[in-house]
Amino acid sequence: MERNPRALLCVALIVVLGLALGCSEFVVIGVEADIAASYSVSLARVGELISLFAVAYAVLTPVLALTTGRFRRFQLLVVYSIVFCLANLLQALAPSFEMLLASRVLIGGVSGALLALGVTYLPELVARERVSMVISVVYAAFSVAMVVITSMGKLVAEMASWRAIMVAACLLAVVVSVALVLVLPRSGATDAPATFREQAGLLAEPQALTCMAIFVFGVGSVYVFYGYVTPYLEEVLGMDALATSGALMAYGVMCFASNLISGWLDARFGMRALLVTFPVQALLLASLFWAGSAMPLALVLVMAIGFTMYFVSVPCISLFMETAARRHPKALTLASSLEPMSFNIGIAAGTALGGAVVTGLGLPWVGAVGTVCSVVAFGLVAVTLRLARRLR
Repeated sequence: MERNPRALLCVALIVVLGLALGCSEFVVIGVEADIAASYSVSLARVGELISLFAVAYAVLTPVLALTTGRFRRFQLLVVYSIVFCLANLLQALAPSFEMLLASRVLIGGVSGALLALGVTYLPELVARERVSMVISVVYAAFSVAMVVITSMGKLVAEMASWRAIMVAACLLAVVVSVALVLVLPRSGATDAPATFREQAGLLAEPQALTCMAIFVFGVGSVYVFYGYVTPYLEEVLGMDALATSGALMAYGVMCFASNLISGWLDARFGMRALLVTFPVQALLLASLFWAGSAMPLALVLVMAIGFTMYFVSVPCISLFMETAARRHPKALTLASSLEPMSFNIGIAAGTALGGAVVTGLGLPWVGAVGTVCSVVAFGLVAVTLRLARRLR
C-alpha cells in the first residue's frame, strides 16, 4: 500500500506537519529578549509563552481526544487546522503580550490533537512493519524544527524583526494545513463514533498508566539537565556564546538521530530496548556529574545524552496503540495523544525539578538528579513489560 503515490504524499505531508507543529512550538525560543523588549515585559514573563504552551498541550490533547469521539476524523482535522492557522496568525500579529500569550495557549491546545490525528492515519498508509519507523520520522521533524527555527529566529530577528520569523511559521502552517485537507483520505478506520466511556477504558489499562509514567521519569531525567543546558554550557563548561550556539546545534542533530533510532529500536526490540536505554542514560548522566567541567569529556557526554534523549518515544507510542487496538479499538486517537501529553508532563516535571536543583545544590548536580529519574524509568519499564505479557 505504501507504494501508492497518493499514500506516499500523505505520509510526506504528515512528516511536514510535524515540522510545522515544531516550528510553531519553538519559534519563541531564541527571540525571547526581542519579545520582552517589544512588549516591555520581563524575560520571566516571556517564559510563560513556553510553560503555558506545554500546559495547554499536555491537558487539552487527551481531553479533546476523549470529548470529540462522535465526530469523524476528517472533520476534526479541518477544524483543528483552521484553529492552528488562526492561532499562528494571531501569534505573528499580536498587538499585546496578553494576546500573544492567548495565541500560544491556542497553538498548544490544538497541536497535540492535530498530531494525534495525523499519527492515526499512518497504519492505513504504510505496511505494518514500517509504521514504527515512519512515526519516528514524524517526531524527528520536531528536532529539525527545533534546530532550524531557533537558529533562524535569532538571525531573522537581528536582520528584520522577531515578527518576521513568526510570519514564516504561520505561512508554513497554512500551506501544510491546506495540503493535508486536500490530500488526506476523507474516511478511515477511526471514523466509527466512540463514546467517552469506550475511549476512557484505555486509561484504566495498567500498562498504559505505567507507560505514561515511563515518559514522565524518562523524559524528565534528561530535562532536569536539558532545561538548563545553555547556562550549563556557559557556566559549568566555560563555553563562550559562539561555542554554546554551535554545541546547541550539534545537540539538535543528536536529537534528530535519536528520534530515528527510536523507530529502529521499536521495530527490532519493542519496549525491551528500554531495558538497556535507561541504564545507559543513567550512566551518562552520572558520568556528567563526575566529569564536572572537564573538557572535552563533559561535552562528549552532553552530546551522548542528546543521542539517547528520544529513544523512549516510539516504543511507548507503539505500546499505547497496540493496547488500544487489542482491547479498546475505538480509542486509537486517544492512544496516539498519550505520547504528547506524557512527554510534555515529563518536560514540565523535569524542568521544575532541575530548577529546584539549580537553586539548591547548583548546576553541576543536574546530572546526578537526572540519574535517579532514569533508574526509576528503568524500573517502570520492567513493570510495564510484565503487565503487557499478562494481558496478551
